[in-house]
Amino acid sequence: MLSFNSKKQLSQFLAEDIGKGDITSALLPKIKISARIISREDAIVAGTVYAKEIFKLNGCNVKILKKDGSRIKPNQTIMIIRGYAEKILTCERTALNLLTRMSGIATQTNELVEKIPKKTKLYATRKTAPGLRYFDKEAVKIGGGKKHRLRLDEMVMIKDNHIAVENSLLVIIKKAKRKYKKFEVEVENTSDAVLAAKEGAAIIMLDNFSPTQIMKTIKVLKNQKLRNKVLLEASGGIHSKNISKYGKTGVDIISIGSITNSVKGIDMNLEI
Repeated sequence: MLSFNSKKQLSQFLAEDIGKGDITSALLPKIKISARIISREDAIVAGTVYAKEIFKLNGCNVKILKKDGSRIKPNQTIMIIRGYAEKILTCERTALNLLTRMSGIATQTNELVEKIPKKTKLYATRKTAPGLRYFDKEAVKIGGGKKHRLRLDEMVMIKDNHIAVENSLLVIIKKAKRKYKKFEVEVENTSDAVLAAKEGAAIIMLDNFSPTQIMKTIKVLKNQKLRNKVLLEASGGIHSKNISKYGKTGVDIISIGSITNSVKGIDMNLEI
């Protein structure tokens, strides 16, 4: 498995924003200053180590006061940055963009985790913006969630379009079994869930099932002595207002794409 080079990615983020140079900050006198990043709202902070690295790439010194996973209140200082004014202000927007996004993801994830039983795990999906997946998934973890797959090469996940092309759930499952020990199957009804369980799926995603449908499916699996052989994942149409109902169904996993693809960033500012 290829390792992710976060420093290289952060350098690319910064280069994207700078272009040929920060022509406005270049007008400033060459003086050293001290700046701080503060929160304007309650949140779970995430991404401090990456924001720090962005400033360090431009020769600044950073002291983190609120570590990742900390709860922050309005007007609390998250980190202090020292260095030349031009260098700090050149990094300001890139660092804040990542920090506010990751903190938003961590905060939203934590709010959802608090609404479900501890034995039920909240998972992120691959619904992330290109280039941001690693950071988005890290933020989910900081907020108390789980990452699920980072890439397509990590685990076989048989979804509706795979089944549509193969034209047989059973056939594509058997193909997967011949090459891989672990695989997940997305199903849209109880009978397919039973089939997947009988064929050895490690995880069965109950796609767009209502809480009632999930409980009925679990009952059928229990009656056929299949429930303890699989992990059940609820996905589709789940949000903050109904997640507690899904948590009570007895599923092992709840996956929600909105925690990464519809995130609301936390309001933060850099002040001198």
